[in-house]
Amino acid sequence: LLGQILDHWFESEPLKATLATDAVIGAMASPHTPGSGYVLLHHVMGELEGRRGAWGYVAGGMGALSQAIAHAATARGAHIFAEKAVCRVLLGRDGEVQGVMLQDGTEVRSKLVLSNASPQITFLELIPQEQLPKDFVQRIRQVDTRSPVTKINVAVDRLPSFLAAPNARNGQPLPHHQCSIHLNCEGTQLLHQAFIEATHGRPSSRPMIELCIPSALDPGLAPPGCHVVSLFTQYTPSVLAGGRSWDEQARNAYADTVFDCIEDYAPGFKASIIGRDVLTPSDLERIFGLPGGNIFHGGMSLDQLYFARPAPSYSGYRSPIPGLYLCGSGAHPGGGVMGAAGRNAAQVAIKDFRHL
Repeated sequence: LLGQILDHWFESEPLKATLATDAVIGAMASPHTPGSGYVLLHHVMGELEGRRGAWGYVAGGMGALSQAIAHAATARGAHIFAEKAVCRVLLGRDGEVQGVMLQDGTEVRSKLVLSNASPQITFLELIPQEQLPKDFVQRIRQVDTRSPVTKINVAVDRLPSFLAAPNARNGQPLPHHQCSIHLNCEGTQLLHQAFIEATHGRPSSRPMIELCIPSALDPGLAPPGCHVVSLFTQYTPSVLAGGRSWDEQARNAYADTVFDCIEDYAPGFKASIIGRDVLTPSDLERIFGLPGGNIFHGGMSLDQLYFARPAPSYSGYRSPIPGLYLCGSGAHPGGGVMGAAGRNAAQVAIKDFRHL
């Protein structure tokens, strides 16, 4: 249990609760859920510029990271086709990969196919089910993809000023504006209560909020004096109580709850808002293909990790289809902006390609 780990090392309840957010982020779980301690450890995997477990902002926004990967690939002869949806994987008579078909009918022939889509899309939508082992299909269908996350992007006309650390008179960003700011995290019990509400189909009345202001470090993201604020919030159930879906009214009501909470910490925040984009779990699934809105393509629980990710006997990136590899967050070791799954999958694919 995460709570036992934190109680062993720390005394301060606000510190324990703030650390606990990294154990439940993206997970329909509470700090009291068995196995939650793993997700906390997962967040310190890897390194940044030689510093183990460090995090950082991407200059130019997260899209700049995708562009950097794209530039590295094209420099080595890769061809990238954006906005070209794949509708199915092409298979030969012996069930081996022969390429992919695009929605416009174009066939792209290849001896290897690496899928960065979720296991659900890869194996349940792009492959004929009769080509896969029944127990494998059942396992993929059973993956827990519940997600508590609603992402809110906000444009503001001035820097938020927090009661705990008011802004400087010149309005310039202070050190805390350049960090990750955790709200409603005064105690782990608050996080647990927010989780319990969501399990009953209700968005948390006092949601966990992780707030960052990337424009405080990267001014090019917003006009002079203005800022972009990224809010990672939970808990919001995928389906609301009574089977209701997230309509515009429910979406706006939850966003207002989040903004009311921020207002308590930083008076004037609501008045500074000039634009907002609210992405509920259903929006994250529809727009980005995240199953259930889950940012990790599936829960990072102990029964869905290591040799069991995405399914027992298939944690080595190869799939039941010869020549088809899984290289995204649904593969080992899971989600996060670290590229481990992709790097490992590429190495396996290269090894196999040499024998074709």
